[in-house]
Amino acid sequence: MYKHWEHFEHGADIGVRGVGASKAEAFEQAALALTAVITDPLGVDERETVHIRCEAADDELLLANWLNALVREMTARRMLFARFHVQLNGRRLEARALGEPISTPRHQPALAVKGVTYVALRVAPLHDGWLAQTVVDV
Repeated sequence: MYKHWEHFEHGADIGVRGVGASKAEAFEQAALALTAVITDPLGVDERETVHIRCEAADDELLLANWLNALVREMTARRMLFARFHVQLNGRRLEARALGEPISTPRHQPALAVKGVTYVALRVAPLHDGWLAQTVVDV
C-alpha cells in the first residue's frame, strides 16, 4: 500500500480521493487532492502552520467537516496548503495544515472550491489501507 491522492469525475464537480495506510493518512491525502483542485501542491511552500480541530458523529461526516474546515481556512486566510498532519481520536480530528499565502502569478489557481458535498462521501477500510473520498463543489 502506498499513499496517494487522485481526482475522479463527477458531473460539473470534482471528486477528491485519498488513500493511505491509516485512516489519518487517507484524510491527509484527501486534503492534498483538495489542494490539487486549485493548484499543484508541489508548488506550495510550507511557511505557515494552521491548526484545525473538528468532530462529527461518524467518519464520513468527519471527512466532510475536515475538508470544509480547510476550505474555510483557505478562503479566510487566502492561503494554500501543501502538507497535513492529521491525528484522529474517535470522532475527533486535530490537524496541522502547512502552507503559504496564495500568489496568483506563482500558484496560477485553476478553480475555486466552494465547499465539500456529501455526494460519494465515503471513508472505508481497504484490503491494505484506508479510502477517504467525496465530491467538492467548484
